[in-house]
Amino acid sequence: MRFQLDAEEREFESQVEAFIQAELDPELQRRVALSLEVPRAMRDDWTRKLNQVGWVAPNWPVEYGGTGWSMRRRHQFEVLMRKHHAPETQGFGFNMVGPAIIKYGSEAQKAYYLPKIRSAEIQWCQGYSEPGAGSDLAGLSTRAEIQGDHYCINGSKIWTSGAEQADHIFLLVRTDPDAKKQLGISFLLLRMDSPGITVEPLLAFNGKRLWNQVFFDDVRVPREDRLGEENAGWTVAKNLLGNERLMVSRVAENKRVLSRVKALFDELGLEADDQFKKRLGTIEIRLASLESMALRLLSKFDQGGHVGAEPSMLKLQGSQLIQAQDQLLFEIVQYYGLPVDGTLRRESSGPIGSPETEMIASALFHHRGYTIAGGASEIQKNIIAQQVLGL
Repeated sequence: MRFQLDAEEREFESQVEAFIQAELDPELQRRVALSLEVPRAMRDDWTRKLNQVGWVAPNWPVEYGGTGWSMRRRHQFEVLMRKHHAPETQGFGFNMVGPAIIKYGSEAQKAYYLPKIRSAEIQWCQGYSEPGAGSDLAGLSTRAEIQGDHYCINGSKIWTSGAEQADHIFLLVRTDPDAKKQLGISFLLLRMDSPGITVEPLLAFNGKRLWNQVFFDDVRVPREDRLGEENAGWTVAKNLLGNERLMVSRVAENKRVLSRVKALFDELGLEADDQFKKRLGTIEIRLASLESMALRLLSKFDQGGHVGAEPSMLKLQGSQLIQAQDQLLFEIVQYYGLPVDGTLRRESSGPIGSPETEMIASALFHHRGYTIAGGASEIQKNIIAQQVLGL
């Protein structure tokens, strides 16, 4: 099934590309293209530019600053952004807690938090997993006891990405220890500078600080900072992503990485290498098939059709495809990829060979987690077998 851009979509593409050309800082673009660290100040500046033209929250309702775009238009916008190596906006705020506040928040919470998310005044992290509650998230044990008009929190959260930079955290806590697992959980919003919060780094084996463990020692949170009803936090958590499950294909990121593969092919003169050419051709075919399937489901949704478990196929194929590209990149550059990333080399040293090679190994290691994050591949296969194929 082939999708062609209509006149309106072509006009939108021209509009977005003109904006990128005028507003995207070349240094920021370079950092994203090479998978280098992007300072928060640079990302926040880009977020504010998107906010000024009303494009910062494509999946929010129009009345809260959203765009009113269809799912297909959102896909087109994301592909264009990644094509030109624009940074992603802060997902915890725009894709997770923002929609949750819109759906479950009080008017006061909406008025306070939503404008600050759009203007990059607040950066969030997520407090879900615990040392003893990862896959079985409902088994969490971090407690929040009622003390007058406050909760008192004790416990810890783990694998907390971005906690070292975040201003706020949204987290699940147990407020009724006697209830069944999912029935005694509440959803809280709190500041990361609250007394009693300690953040400890967790380093990946490539030396990067990808996660943290966050400890809560008698942390007091006003009860008015609960999102949704007390002991109904599991419902809030389940609805966090909403229709975001349709945007799990990683088509845009796969296309961005593919542009790096092609750039290195040209730079290293690999057009005559039949082995690499065949593998590149296979990746391009797989990516075209993935996007075709994604657009088919997005168009079906936009037309009012029911989309069931099919997004599991997008998630599975998208995460596997980006890993296949990482592996190809690593094999192309060979020993040029040995400097794992900037954290494991002296600041005075640079990449070996092309700047394109500097973070290839680091990206390969980091993207290994894509087949786990958001639902492990084994889980996706079970869903596809049972709910799509009816096995």
